[in-house]
Amino acid sequence: MPDPAPLLSALREALGDAAVRCPSADEPLLAHLQDWRQRYRGLALAVVSPASTEEVAAVVRLCAAHGTGIVPQGGNTSLVGGAVPDESGQQIVLSLQRLNRVLDIDPLNLSMTVQAGCVLAQVQDAARAEGLLFPLSLASEGSCTIGGVLATNAGGTQVLRYGMARELCLGLEVVTAQGDIWRKLKGLRKDNSGYDLRDLVIGSEGTLGIVTAACLKLYPQPASRLAGLLRCPHIDAATALLQLARQQLDAELTGLEAMAAHPVALTHRHLPQLAAVAQALMPAALDGTAATTAPPAMLADAPWLVLLDTASPRPEAALRASLEALLAEALSQGLIDEALVSHNEAQYRAMWALREAIPMAEKLAGQMVKHDIGVPSSRIPAFLRATVPALQQAFPGCQVVCFGHLGDGNLHFNVQGPPDMPAPAFLATHEQAVNGIVYAQVQALGGTISAEHGIGRLKREALADHQEPVATQWMRAIKAALDPAGTLNPRRLVP
Repeated sequence: MPDPAPLLSALREALGDAAVRCPSADEPLLAHLQDWRQRYRGLALAVVSPASTEEVAAVVRLCAAHGTGIVPQGGNTSLVGGAVPDESGQQIVLSLQRLNRVLDIDPLNLSMTVQAGCVLAQVQDAARAEGLLFPLSLASEGSCTIGGVLATNAGGTQVLRYGMARELCLGLEVVTAQGDIWRKLKGLRKDNSGYDLRDLVIGSEGTLGIVTAACLKLYPQPASRLAGLLRCPHIDAATALLQLARQQLDAELTGLEAMAAHPVALTHRHLPQLAAVAQALMPAALDGTAATTAPPAMLADAPWLVLLDTASPRPEAALRASLEALLAEALSQGLIDEALVSHNEAQYRAMWALREAIPMAEKLAGQMVKHDIGVPSSRIPAFLRATVPALQQAFPGCQVVCFGHLGDGNLHFNVQGPPDMPAPAFLATHEQAVNGIVYAQVQALGGTISAEHGIGRLKREALADHQEPVATQWMRAIKAALDPAGTLNPRRLVP
Protein backbone atom coordinates (compact mmCIF):
# COMPACT_ATOMS: atom_id res chain seq x y z
CA MET A 1 0.00 0.00 0.00
CA PRO A 2 1.48 3.39 -0.98
CA ASP A 3 2.15 5.93 1.74
CA PRO A 4 -1.10 7.94 2.15
CA ALA A 5 0.61 10.91 3.81
CA PRO A 6 1.30 12.90 0.59
CA LEU A 7 -2.33 12.57 -0.55
CA LEU A 8 -3.73 13.52 2.85
CA SER A 9 -1.40 16.51 3.02
CA ALA A 10 -2.47 17.66 -0.45
CA LEU A 11 -6.15 17.24 0.43
CA ARG A 12 -5.73 19.33 3.59
CA GLU A 13 -3.95 22.02 1.61
CA ALA A 14 -6.78 22.09 -0.95
CA LEU A 15 -9.74 21.93 1.45
CA GLY A 16 -8.46 22.93 4.87
CA ASP A 17 -7.77 20.68 7.83
CA ALA A 18 -11.38 20.62 9.07
CA ALA A 19 -12.64 19.19 5.77
CA VAL A 20 -10.33 16.15 5.87
CA ARG A 21 -11.08 13.75 8.71
CA CYS A 22 -9.31 10.45 9.27
CA PRO A 23 -11.12 7.71 11.20
CA SER A 24 -9.66 7.07 14.63
CA ALA A 25 -10.60 5.59 17.98
CA ASP A 26 -11.69 9.04 19.13
CA GLU A 27 -13.59 9.80 15.91
CA PRO A 28 -14.57 6.53 14.19
CA LEU A 29 -16.77 8.32 11.60
CA LEU A 30 -19.06 5.30 11.62
CA ALA A 31 -21.90 7.27 10.01
CA HIS A 32 -19.78 7.46 6.86
CA LEU A 33 -18.36 3.94 6.96
CA GLN A 34 -21.40 1.77 7.71
CA ASP A 35 -24.47 1.44 5.51
CA TRP A 36 -28.04 2.01 6.69
CA ARG A 37 -28.82 -1.71 6.84
CA GLN A 38 -25.64 -2.28 8.89
CA ARG A 39 -24.61 -4.96 6.47
CA TYR A 40 -21.42 -3.34 5.20
CA ARG A 41 -18.85 -1.62 7.38
CA GLY A 42 -15.77 -0.37 5.58
CA LEU A 43 -12.57 1.49 6.31
CA ALA A 44 -11.31 4.70 4.72
CA LEU A 45 -8.15 6.76 4.48
CA ALA A 46 -10.28 9.82 5.14
CA VAL A 47 -13.69 11.38 4.84
CA VAL A 48 -13.39 14.61 2.86
CA SER A 49 -16.09 17.28 2.76
CA PRO A 50 -15.61 19.79 -0.07
CA ALA A 51 -17.73 22.93 -0.01
CA SER A 52 -17.98 23.64 -3.75
CA THR A 53 -17.95 21.97 -7.12
CA GLU A 54 -14.45 23.28 -7.70
CA GLU A 55 -13.28 21.64 -4.47
CA VAL A 56 -14.90 18.35 -5.52
CA ALA A 57 -12.96 18.58 -8.78
CA ALA A 58 -9.74 19.26 -6.86
CA VAL A 59 -10.29 16.17 -4.70
CA VAL A 60 -10.88 14.02 -7.77
CA ARG A 61 -7.73 15.28 -9.49
CA LEU A 62 -5.63 14.59 -6.39
CA CYS A 63 -7.05 11.11 -5.86
CA ALA A 64 -6.61 10.24 -9.53
CA ALA A 65 -2.99 11.38 -9.41
CA HIS A 66 -2.36 9.18 -6.35
CA GLY A 67 -4.28 6.16 -7.68
CA THR A 68 -6.82 6.32 -4.85
CA GLY A 69 -10.45 5.32 -5.24
CA ILE A 70 -13.27 7.69 -4.32
CA VAL A 71 -16.63 6.70 -2.85
CA PRO A 72 -19.14 9.56 -3.36
CA GLN A 73 -21.62 9.82 -0.49
CA GLY A 74 -24.72 11.91 0.13
CA GLY A 75 -27.07 10.88 2.93
CA ASN A 76 -25.65 7.34 3.10
CA THR A 77 -29.09 5.77 2.75
CA SER A 78 -28.09 3.23 0.10
CA LEU A 79 -29.70 -0.17 0.63
CA VAL A 80 -27.22 -2.04 -1.59
CA GLY A 81 -23.86 -1.01 -0.16
CA GLY A 82 -23.32 1.59 -2.84
CA ALA A 83 -22.11 4.52 -0.73
CA VAL A 84 -19.64 3.14 1.82
CA PRO A 85 -15.99 2.21 1.27
CA ASP A 86 -14.68 -1.33 1.14
CA GLU A 87 -12.63 -2.96 3.88
CA SER A 88 -9.23 -2.14 2.37
CA GLY A 89 -8.84 1.22 4.09
CA GLN A 90 -7.40 2.62 0.86
CA GLN A 91 -10.38 4.63 -0.40
CA ILE A 92 -11.54 8.18 0.21
CA VAL A 93 -15.16 8.90 1.14
CA LEU A 94 -16.21 12.12 -0.58
CA SER A 95 -19.14 13.56 1.35
CA LEU A 96 -21.33 16.03 -0.52
CA GLN A 97 -23.26 17.19 2.54
CA ARG A 98 -21.73 20.69 2.49
CA LEU A 99 -23.05 21.29 -1.03
CA ASN A 100 -26.50 21.97 0.35
CA ARG A 101 -27.81 25.20 -1.16
CA VAL A 102 -30.90 25.84 -3.25
CA LEU A 103 -29.41 27.93 -6.05
CA ASP A 104 -32.45 29.07 -8.01
CA ILE A 105 -36.19 28.60 -8.39
CA ASP A 106 -37.84 29.62 -11.67
CA PRO A 107 -41.65 29.54 -11.22
CA LEU A 108 -42.40 30.31 -14.86
CA ASN A 109 -40.09 27.58 -16.15
CA LEU A 110 -41.27 25.25 -13.36
CA SER A 111 -37.70 24.40 -12.44
CA MET A 112 -35.28 24.69 -9.55
CA THR A 113 -31.51 24.32 -9.36
CA VAL A 114 -30.01 22.79 -6.24
CA GLN A 115 -26.68 21.46 -5.07
CA ALA A 116 -26.27 17.71 -4.77
CA GLY A 117 -26.04 17.67 -0.97
CA CYS A 118 -29.52 19.14 -0.51
CA VAL A 119 -31.73 16.75 1.43
CA LEU A 120 -34.82 15.71 -0.50
CA ALA A 121 -37.20 17.10 2.15
CA GLN A 122 -35.36 20.43 1.97
CA VAL A 123 -35.97 20.56 -1.78
CA GLN A 124 -39.65 19.70 -1.31
CA ASP A 125 -39.99 22.48 1.28
CA ALA A 126 -38.26 25.05 -0.92
CA ALA A 127 -40.60 24.26 -3.80
CA ARG A 128 -43.63 24.35 -1.50
CA ALA A 129 -42.66 27.80 -0.23
CA GLU A 130 -43.07 29.04 -3.82
CA GLY A 131 -46.44 27.33 -4.23
CA LEU A 132 -44.85 24.57 -6.29
CA LEU A 133 -44.33 20.83 -5.99
CA PHE A 134 -41.27 18.63 -6.32
CA PRO A 135 -43.11 15.31 -6.35
CA LEU A 136 -40.37 12.79 -5.62
CA SER A 137 -41.21 11.21 -2.26
CA LEU A 138 -39.33 8.46 -0.42
CA ALA A 139 -39.40 7.01 3.07
CA SER A 140 -35.83 8.32 3.50
CA GLU A 141 -36.62 11.84 2.25
CA GLY A 142 -35.51 13.37 5.55
CA SER A 143 -31.94 12.18 5.03
CA CYS A 144 -31.32 11.15 1.41
CA THR A 145 -29.79 13.77 -0.87
CA ILE A 146 -30.51 14.89 -4.41
CA GLY A 147 -27.14 13.65 -5.64
CA GLY A 148 -27.82 10.15 -4.36
CA VAL A 149 -31.39 10.21 -5.60
CA LEU A 150 -30.16 10.93 -9.13
CA ALA A 151 -27.15 8.63 -8.93
CA THR A 152 -29.51 5.73 -8.21
CA ASN A 153 -32.47 6.98 -10.30
CA ALA A 154 -34.69 6.63 -7.23
CA GLY A 155 -38.40 5.99 -7.59
CA GLY A 156 -40.58 6.31 -4.53
CA THR A 157 -44.30 6.51 -4.05
CA GLN A 158 -45.47 8.75 -6.92
CA VAL A 159 -43.79 7.15 -9.93
CA LEU A 160 -47.23 6.23 -11.23
CA ARG A 161 -47.99 9.92 -11.85
CA TYR A 162 -44.64 11.72 -12.06
CA GLY A 163 -42.06 9.11 -13.02
CA MET A 164 -38.65 8.21 -11.62
CA ALA A 165 -35.94 10.68 -10.62
CA ARG A 166 -34.74 10.61 -14.24
CA GLU A 167 -38.03 12.10 -15.43
CA LEU A 168 -37.76 14.87 -12.83
CA CYS A 169 -34.28 16.06 -13.83
CA LEU A 170 -33.73 18.71 -16.51
CA GLY A 171 -29.98 19.12 -16.18
CA LEU A 172 -26.85 18.25 -14.23
CA GLU A 173 -23.50 19.53 -13.12
CA VAL A 174 -20.97 16.68 -12.91
CA VAL A 175 -17.32 16.28 -11.98
CA THR A 176 -15.65 13.72 -14.23
CA ALA A 177 -13.15 11.04 -13.25
CA GLN A 178 -10.37 13.32 -14.50
CA GLY A 179 -11.51 16.24 -12.32
CA ASP A 180 -13.11 18.26 -15.12
CA ILE A 181 -16.50 19.93 -14.64
CA TRP A 182 -19.40 19.40 -17.06
CA ARG A 183 -22.22 21.90 -16.57
CA LYS A 184 -25.58 21.62 -18.23
CA LEU A 185 -28.08 23.26 -15.87
CA LYS A 186 -30.11 25.13 -18.49
CA GLY A 187 -33.51 23.82 -17.45
CA LEU A 188 -34.49 22.87 -21.00
CA ARG A 189 -37.24 20.38 -21.71
CA LYS A 190 -36.12 19.99 -25.31
CA ASP A 191 -32.46 19.60 -26.20
CA ASN A 192 -31.33 17.13 -28.86
CA SER A 193 -27.78 18.47 -29.17
CA GLY A 194 -25.83 15.22 -29.10
CA TYR A 195 -25.77 12.25 -26.77
CA ASP A 196 -27.91 12.66 -23.66
CA LEU A 197 -25.07 12.68 -21.15
CA ARG A 198 -27.48 13.58 -18.37
CA ASP A 199 -29.30 10.29 -18.79
CA LEU A 200 -25.99 8.43 -18.88
CA VAL A 201 -24.99 9.82 -15.48
CA ILE A 202 -28.39 9.35 -13.84
CA GLY A 203 -28.51 5.84 -12.43
CA SER A 204 -24.75 5.30 -12.80
CA GLU A 205 -24.29 5.24 -9.00
CA GLY A 206 -21.28 7.54 -8.98
CA THR A 207 -19.22 5.29 -11.24
CA LEU A 208 -19.06 7.67 -14.23
CA GLY A 209 -19.07 11.08 -12.57
CA ILE A 210 -19.97 12.85 -9.34
CA VAL A 211 -23.19 14.87 -9.46
CA THR A 212 -22.64 18.24 -7.77
CA ALA A 213 -25.81 20.10 -8.81
CA ALA A 214 -29.07 19.45 -10.64
CA CYS A 215 -31.86 21.35 -12.32
CA LEU A 216 -35.14 19.74 -11.29
CA LYS A 217 -38.62 19.74 -12.76
CA LEU A 218 -41.42 21.28 -10.69
CA TYR A 219 -45.21 21.10 -10.85
CA PRO A 220 -48.00 23.32 -9.53
CA GLN A 221 -49.07 22.41 -6.02
CA PRO A 222 -52.33 20.44 -6.19
CA ALA A 223 -55.36 22.15 -4.70
CA SER A 224 -56.42 18.98 -2.91
CA ARG A 225 -55.12 15.57 -2.01
CA LEU A 226 -56.77 12.54 -0.44
CA ALA A 227 -55.70 9.06 0.51
CA GLY A 228 -57.70 5.88 0.87
CA LEU A 229 -56.68 2.88 2.94
CA LEU A 230 -58.41 -0.13 1.44
CA ARG A 231 -58.73 -3.75 2.50
CA CYS A 232 -58.39 -6.16 -0.44
CA PRO A 233 -59.26 -9.87 -0.17
CA HIS A 234 -56.36 -10.99 -2.39
CA ILE A 235 -53.65 -9.69 -4.70
CA ASP A 236 -55.70 -10.23 -7.87
CA ALA A 237 -58.28 -7.84 -6.44
CA ALA A 238 -55.55 -5.29 -5.75
CA THR A 239 -54.26 -5.38 -9.33
CA ALA A 240 -57.80 -5.15 -10.69
CA LEU A 241 -58.31 -2.14 -8.41
CA LEU A 242 -55.25 -0.53 -10.00
CA GLN A 243 -56.78 -0.90 -13.46
CA LEU A 244 -60.12 0.51 -12.29
CA ALA A 245 -58.44 3.44 -10.53
CA ARG A 246 -56.48 4.33 -13.64
CA GLN A 247 -59.64 4.31 -15.71
CA GLN A 248 -61.68 6.44 -13.32
CA LEU A 249 -59.09 8.81 -11.83
CA ASP A 250 -56.59 9.13 -14.69
CA ALA A 251 -53.89 11.68 -13.76
CA GLU A 252 -55.44 12.31 -10.34
CA LEU A 253 -54.13 8.90 -9.27
CA THR A 254 -50.64 9.65 -7.96
CA GLY A 255 -49.74 6.42 -6.18
CA LEU A 256 -50.98 2.96 -5.30
CA GLU A 257 -49.12 1.05 -2.60
CA ALA A 258 -49.75 -2.52 -1.49
CA MET A 259 -48.91 -4.12 1.86
CA ALA A 260 -49.34 -7.81 2.65
CA ALA A 261 -50.38 -8.88 6.14
CA HIS A 262 -46.93 -9.73 7.50
CA PRO A 263 -45.22 -6.34 7.05
CA VAL A 264 -48.22 -4.64 8.66
CA ALA A 265 -47.94 -7.06 11.59
CA LEU A 266 -44.24 -6.25 11.91
CA THR A 267 -44.98 -2.55 12.30
CA HIS A 268 -47.38 -3.26 15.18
CA ARG A 269 -44.91 -5.63 16.82
CA HIS A 270 -41.79 -3.50 16.57
CA LEU A 271 -43.23 0.03 16.45
CA PRO A 272 -45.96 0.14 19.11
CA GLN A 273 -46.09 3.91 18.76
CA LEU A 274 -48.10 3.24 15.60
CA ALA A 275 -51.07 2.78 17.93
CA ALA A 276 -51.33 6.55 17.70
CA VAL A 277 -51.36 6.27 13.93
CA ALA A 278 -54.14 3.69 14.09
CA GLN A 279 -56.11 5.98 16.38
CA ALA A 280 -55.84 8.72 13.79
CA LEU A 281 -57.31 6.38 11.18
CA MET A 282 -60.87 7.00 12.36
CA PRO A 283 -62.56 8.88 9.54
CA ALA A 284 -66.16 8.26 8.67
CA ALA A 285 -66.97 5.13 6.75
CA LEU A 286 -67.66 5.40 3.06
CA ASP A 287 -71.37 6.06 3.63
CA GLY A 288 -70.62 8.93 6.01
CA THR A 289 -71.47 7.10 9.21
CA ALA A 290 -68.98 6.19 11.92
CA ALA A 291 -66.77 3.26 11.01
CA THR A 292 -68.19 0.09 12.52
CA THR A 293 -64.87 -1.75 12.54
CA ALA A 294 -62.09 -0.07 14.49
CA PRO A 295 -59.11 0.62 12.24
CA PRO A 296 -56.72 -1.54 14.30
CA ALA A 297 -58.86 -4.59 13.55
CA MET A 298 -58.95 -3.69 9.88
CA LEU A 299 -55.19 -3.35 9.85
CA ALA A 300 -54.59 -6.54 11.78
CA ASP A 301 -56.52 -9.01 9.64
CA ALA A 302 -56.25 -7.61 6.12
CA PRO A 303 -54.79 -10.06 3.58
CA TRP A 304 -53.71 -7.00 1.60
CA LEU A 305 -53.91 -3.32 2.40
CA VAL A 306 -53.81 -0.87 -0.48
CA LEU A 307 -52.95 2.78 0.04
CA LEU A 308 -54.39 4.80 -2.81
CA ASP A 309 -53.09 8.36 -3.20
CA THR A 310 -54.78 11.10 -5.20
CA ALA A 311 -54.10 14.76 -5.96
CA SER A 312 -55.97 17.26 -8.10
CA PRO A 313 -56.16 20.91 -9.15
CA ARG A 314 -59.89 20.63 -8.43
CA PRO A 315 -61.44 21.47 -5.04
CA GLU A 316 -61.36 18.74 -2.43
CA ALA A 317 -65.10 18.13 -2.64
CA ALA A 318 -64.82 17.28 -6.33
CA LEU A 319 -61.84 14.99 -5.79
CA ARG A 320 -63.61 13.29 -2.89
CA ALA A 321 -66.65 12.64 -5.04
CA SER A 322 -64.49 10.99 -7.70
CA LEU A 323 -62.62 8.89 -5.15
CA GLU A 324 -65.78 7.75 -3.40
CA ALA A 325 -67.36 6.84 -6.74
CA LEU A 326 -64.32 4.71 -7.49
CA LEU A 327 -64.48 2.99 -4.11
CA ALA A 328 -68.20 2.35 -4.43
CA GLU A 329 -67.57 0.63 -7.75
CA ALA A 330 -64.67 -1.34 -6.26
CA LEU A 331 -66.91 -2.48 -3.40
CA SER A 332 -69.61 -3.58 -5.81
CA GLN A 333 -67.07 -5.62 -7.81
CA GLY A 334 -65.66 -7.27 -4.69
CA LEU A 335 -62.23 -5.71 -5.18
CA ILE A 336 -62.28 -4.21 -1.67
CA ASP A 337 -64.36 -5.04 1.38
CA GLU A 338 -63.53 -2.05 3.57
CA ALA A 339 -62.33 1.48 2.92
CA LEU A 340 -61.13 4.44 4.95
CA VAL A 341 -60.77 7.83 3.26
CA SER A 342 -58.75 10.65 4.79
CA HIS A 343 -60.84 13.57 6.02
CA ASN A 344 -58.01 15.88 7.05
CA GLU A 345 -54.27 16.28 6.74
CA ALA A 346 -53.60 14.35 9.97
CA GLN A 347 -55.44 11.31 8.66
CA TYR A 348 -53.70 11.59 5.30
CA ARG A 349 -50.31 11.62 7.01
CA ALA A 350 -51.31 8.79 9.34
CA MET A 351 -52.10 6.52 6.42
CA TRP A 352 -48.75 7.24 4.85
CA ALA A 353 -46.98 6.81 8.19
CA LEU A 354 -48.17 3.21 8.29
CA ARG A 355 -46.66 2.49 4.88
CA GLU A 356 -43.44 4.38 5.51
CA ALA A 357 -42.84 2.66 8.86
CA ILE A 358 -42.37 -0.76 7.29
CA PRO A 359 -38.64 -0.44 6.44
CA MET A 360 -37.81 0.55 10.02
CA ALA A 361 -39.96 -2.29 11.38
CA GLU A 362 -38.05 -4.68 9.13
CA LYS A 363 -34.74 -3.34 10.40
CA LEU A 364 -35.85 -3.86 14.01
CA ALA A 365 -37.05 -7.38 13.18
CA GLY A 366 -33.55 -8.39 12.11
CA GLN A 367 -31.67 -8.98 8.89
CA MET A 368 -33.58 -10.41 5.95
CA VAL A 369 -32.80 -11.46 2.41
CA LYS A 370 -34.00 -8.37 0.60
CA HIS A 371 -35.15 -7.84 -2.96
CA ASP A 372 -36.17 -4.72 -4.86
CA ILE A 373 -37.74 -6.40 -7.85
CA GLY A 374 -39.94 -5.17 -10.66
CA VAL A 375 -42.31 -7.05 -12.92
CA PRO A 376 -45.17 -5.77 -15.07
CA SER A 377 -48.08 -4.98 -12.76
CA SER A 378 -50.26 -7.49 -14.59
CA ARG A 379 -47.83 -10.29 -13.66
CA ILE A 380 -47.49 -9.57 -9.94
CA PRO A 381 -50.14 -12.16 -8.93
CA ALA A 382 -48.38 -14.83 -11.01
CA PHE A 383 -45.05 -13.91 -9.44
CA LEU A 384 -46.43 -14.24 -5.91
CA ARG A 385 -48.29 -17.48 -6.64
CA ALA A 386 -45.09 -19.07 -7.95
CA THR A 387 -42.50 -17.60 -5.61
CA VAL A 388 -44.04 -17.64 -2.13
CA PRO A 389 -44.84 -21.40 -2.09
CA ALA A 390 -41.43 -22.21 -3.58
CA LEU A 391 -39.69 -20.31 -0.78
CA GLN A 392 -41.86 -21.83 1.93
CA GLN A 393 -41.16 -25.31 0.60
CA ALA A 394 -37.41 -24.70 0.40
CA PHE A 395 -37.18 -22.94 3.77
CA PRO A 396 -39.97 -24.15 6.08
CA GLY A 397 -41.02 -21.51 8.56
CA CYS A 398 -39.72 -18.56 6.56
CA GLN A 399 -41.92 -15.48 6.19
CA VAL A 400 -42.25 -13.32 3.11
CA VAL A 401 -42.41 -9.59 3.85
CA CYS A 402 -43.94 -8.14 0.71
CA PHE A 403 -44.94 -4.53 0.14
CA GLY A 404 -44.29 -1.84 -2.39
CA HIS A 405 -45.36 0.22 -5.34
CA LEU A 406 -48.06 -1.86 -6.97
CA GLY A 407 -48.87 0.97 -9.35
CA ASP A 408 -45.52 0.68 -11.13
CA GLY A 409 -44.80 -3.02 -10.59
CA ASN A 410 -42.06 -2.54 -7.98
CA LEU A 411 -42.22 -4.88 -4.98
CA HIS A 412 -39.97 -4.96 -1.95
CA PHE A 413 -39.99 -8.72 -1.58
CA ASN A 414 -38.02 -9.68 1.50
CA VAL A 415 -37.59 -13.06 3.17
CA GLN A 416 -37.35 -13.49 6.93
CA GLY A 417 -35.83 -16.69 8.26
CA PRO A 418 -37.74 -19.18 10.41
CA PRO A 419 -38.21 -18.28 14.09
CA ASP A 420 -35.76 -20.94 15.28
CA MET A 421 -32.86 -19.58 13.18
CA PRO A 422 -31.05 -16.34 14.07
CA ALA A 423 -31.49 -13.75 11.34
CA PRO A 424 -27.75 -13.32 10.62
CA ALA A 425 -27.35 -17.09 10.25
CA PHE A 426 -30.25 -17.32 7.79
CA LEU A 427 -28.82 -14.47 5.74
CA ALA A 428 -25.31 -15.92 5.69
CA THR A 429 -26.42 -19.47 4.94
CA HIS A 430 -29.36 -19.14 2.58
CA GLU A 431 -29.17 -15.77 0.81
CA GLN A 432 -27.82 -17.17 -2.43
CA ALA A 433 -30.44 -19.92 -2.61
CA VAL A 434 -33.27 -17.50 -1.78
CA ASN A 435 -32.04 -15.12 -4.46
CA GLY A 436 -31.94 -17.97 -6.95
CA ILE A 437 -35.62 -18.77 -6.42
CA VAL A 438 -36.75 -15.14 -6.49
CA TYR A 439 -34.65 -14.01 -9.43
CA ALA A 440 -35.59 -17.04 -11.54
CA GLN A 441 -39.26 -16.07 -11.30
CA VAL A 442 -38.49 -12.40 -11.92
CA GLN A 443 -36.58 -13.28 -15.07
CA ALA A 444 -39.28 -15.69 -16.27
CA LEU A 445 -41.87 -12.91 -16.00
CA GLY A 446 -39.82 -10.27 -17.81
CA GLY A 447 -38.81 -8.35 -14.70
CA THR A 448 -35.74 -6.77 -13.14
CA ILE A 449 -33.66 -7.57 -10.06
CA SER A 450 -33.37 -3.85 -9.24
CA ALA A 451 -36.33 -1.55 -9.71
CA GLU A 452 -35.21 1.51 -7.74
CA HIS A 453 -32.51 0.77 -5.13
CA GLY A 454 -29.67 0.28 -7.58
CA ILE A 455 -26.98 -2.39 -7.80
CA GLY A 456 -24.17 -1.16 -5.58
CA ARG A 457 -22.07 -3.86 -4.04
CA LEU A 458 -24.90 -6.20 -3.09
CA LYS A 459 -26.18 -7.09 -6.57
CA ARG A 460 -23.10 -6.55 -8.72
CA GLU A 461 -22.47 -10.22 -9.40
CA ALA A 462 -26.16 -11.01 -9.84
CA LEU A 463 -26.49 -8.27 -12.46
CA ALA A 464 -24.13 -10.07 -14.83
CA ASP A 465 -26.22 -13.23 -14.48
CA HIS A 466 -29.55 -11.53 -15.16
CA GLN A 467 -28.93 -9.15 -18.04
CA GLU A 468 -27.97 -9.70 -21.65
CA PRO A 469 -24.21 -10.18 -22.14
CA VAL A 470 -24.15 -7.26 -24.56
CA ALA A 471 -25.46 -4.98 -21.79
CA THR A 472 -22.58 -5.99 -19.54
CA GLN A 473 -20.14 -5.39 -22.41
CA TRP A 474 -21.54 -1.91 -23.00
CA MET A 475 -21.39 -1.04 -19.31
CA ARG A 476 -17.76 -2.12 -19.08
CA ALA A 477 -16.87 -0.21 -22.24
CA ILE A 478 -18.51 2.99 -20.99
CA LYS A 479 -16.79 2.71 -17.61
CA ALA A 480 -13.43 2.09 -19.27
CA ALA A 481 -13.88 5.08 -21.58
CA LEU A 482 -14.95 7.59 -18.93
CA ASP A 483 -13.00 6.29 -15.93
CA PRO A 484 -10.15 4.12 -17.24
CA ALA A 485 -8.30 4.18 -13.91
CA GLY A 486 -11.39 3.04 -12.00
CA THR A 487 -11.22 6.00 -9.60
CA LEU A 488 -14.95 6.56 -9.07
CA ASN A 489 -16.84 4.18 -6.77
CA PRO A 490 -14.61 1.18 -7.52
CA ARG A 491 -16.17 -2.27 -7.76
CA ARG A 492 -19.71 -0.96 -7.59
CA LEU A 493 -22.51 -1.46 -10.13
CA VAL A 494 -20.41 -2.53 -13.14
CA PRO A 495 -20.03 -6.36 -13.22
